[in-house]
Amino acid sequence: MIYTTIVIAALLLLLIFDVASSDTVFGAALILLLFGGIISPEEALAGFSNKGMVTVGLLFIVSQGVENTGIFQNIAGRFLHDTHDGEGSTRSIARLMMTMMAPVTVLSSFLNNTPIVTIFTPVVKRWTSAQGLPAGKFLIPLSYAAIFGGACTLIGTSTNLVVHGMMLQHGEQGFAFFELAKVGVPVAVAGYLYLALLGPRLLPDTRDPFTKMGEAPKEYFIEMTVPADSPLIGKTIEQAGMRNMHGVYLTDIERGDLHLGPVTPDRRIAAGDRLFFAGRTDSIADVVAMNGLKPVDEETFYRDTRDMRRHLVEVVVSENSPAVGHTIRDYGFRSVYNAAVVAVSRGGERVNTRLGDVRIRPGDTMVLLTKPNFVRRYRFSRDFYLVSGLTEIAPRARRRGPFAAATVVGMILLAAFGGLLPEIGGHRIDMFYAAAAAALILVGGKTIGATAAREAIRWDVLITIGAAFGVSRAMVNSGVAPLVGQGLVDLMAPFGALGAIAAVYVVTSVFTAIITNNAAAAIMFPIALSTSQSLGSAGLPFFVAVAMGASASFATPIGYQTNLIVQGAGGYRFRDFVKVGLPMNALAAVVGIVAIALWYVL
Repeated sequence: MIYTTIVIAALLLLLIFDVASSDTVFGAALILLLFGGIISPEEALAGFSNKGMVTVGLLFIVSQGVENTGIFQNIAGRFLHDTHDGEGSTRSIARLMMTMMAPVTVLSSFLNNTPIVTIFTPVVKRWTSAQGLPAGKFLIPLSYAAIFGGACTLIGTSTNLVVHGMMLQHGEQGFAFFELAKVGVPVAVAGYLYLALLGPRLLPDTRDPFTKMGEAPKEYFIEMTVPADSPLIGKTIEQAGMRNMHGVYLTDIERGDLHLGPVTPDRRIAAGDRLFFAGRTDSIADVVAMNGLKPVDEETFYRDTRDMRRHLVEVVVSENSPAVGHTIRDYGFRSVYNAAVVAVSRGGERVNTRLGDVRIRPGDTMVLLTKPNFVRRYRFSRDFYLVSGLTEIAPRARRRGPFAAATVVGMILLAAFGGLLPEIGGHRIDMFYAAAAAALILVGGKTIGATAAREAIRWDVLITIGAAFGVSRAMVNSGVAPLVGQGLVDLMAPFGALGAIAAVYVVTSVFTAIITNNAAAAIMFPIALSTSQSLGSAGLPFFVAVAMGASASFATPIGYQTNLIVQGAGGYRFRDFVKVGLPMNALAAVVGIVAIALWYVL
């Protein structure tokens, strides 16, 4: 028990302080528990063949196949159209917010919410700009809408499938497809009312880095021109001493109507070139002092920077990016992605240190100067989420949209009512069968290619989930989970089973705010199981509490992936999430616990 407690404590600390990725941390913990004799090799490997874990992998393929057709863009465009009435007035922010949130909640109930939020984000930003409203009033609700939807069905989020898989592993029946809707729908309704009534007042009037750059380009760029008599003509960028400059670096060259950026060291300088330097613009004296360059006039500067914005793309760094932990220079960002970093924003604030020295973190928002094919090439990259430029891409398989939609509807119907069909080999048709069939149909129907299907699978997520099953089993085998469960029972004895459920929900929610939701669910499941057994109660309401507590994360940007995306895209500070999300967390907890008490016999 002591050994397991030490391993679990170390796991939590490593996750809280983001020392390593969750798959690495859980994998290491699994091996330590294996060699400690806490779990057998069979128990260590059981999670990697669990139906819940494999179903998550299959749903990655399904979601990617649907995304390829451009359905998400079409839906976003139809819902977020011009909302001015005939008299020229604008609907209230609350009504606009509900209009935006509705399709996101519905889609997120059945498909991976990360691509949904990623695709809706630039559409919402453009939409709010057309209405003359700040995007900050809408992007946090966008993420919350995705969380609401994910909490309503078995496949709404991978966390639900993790809990479902652990239930099956311990001989429980598992969740029905719409089981979580009993609690998720009331929480979503309460969340909608909260945002409609208080959201317009609590949400900040933030501007994202891309918008700020358009409003004040002088804070981001220095533009110089090469006169006809410049001694720099004919020299390469490296020979001209424009590499490793103090505070700024050369990002772009405009030559007539040609856009030559991102600039490579061997690019030669020509007369009349207009050079753009990004970084700390307080270093302008160093650039002006460079022999052979002269500043452009103000009219030319504003015209050129406006034109250059067509080549800028805004991205949010993923927690899975290989660049995380490296500086922009050491990672060779320009050579890896053929893109130059123009600005970096973190936690709603621009990072003003020398760009090459910025150490990349998950959630960082970068404005990149790119080539025309950048968005198409990195649209589905695991390295970052593209939150601008997506609408410029023609969907890969637009004509297959109805086919993909019909496949998803069929998958949902099969998962929901498959138990009424004849069994296959003695096994009831469930979500695993439905997801496997949908993935096969989409690949066979060429909505997604075989290679793209392999690439769509988030192996880091699957490794985390598979290892988490073994860690969870170790907590049971060692006696840690029964001990903690009995402690919860004793602590909440005056309040009975409902008090214990409330404790499980709250502790899970706290864990989710500081570590990943799947990790929180994996650690809390064996505790919930032991608590229900100590009370002699049914386990289902406790498992629902774990799933809801792990999904309903609103108070921090790190608690849920979609929060991380909109934090950078909306220019939010950490405290913006706390101000809006803490009351939302409390409301979700109260409504969720009451709904559990009403629906289940405790």
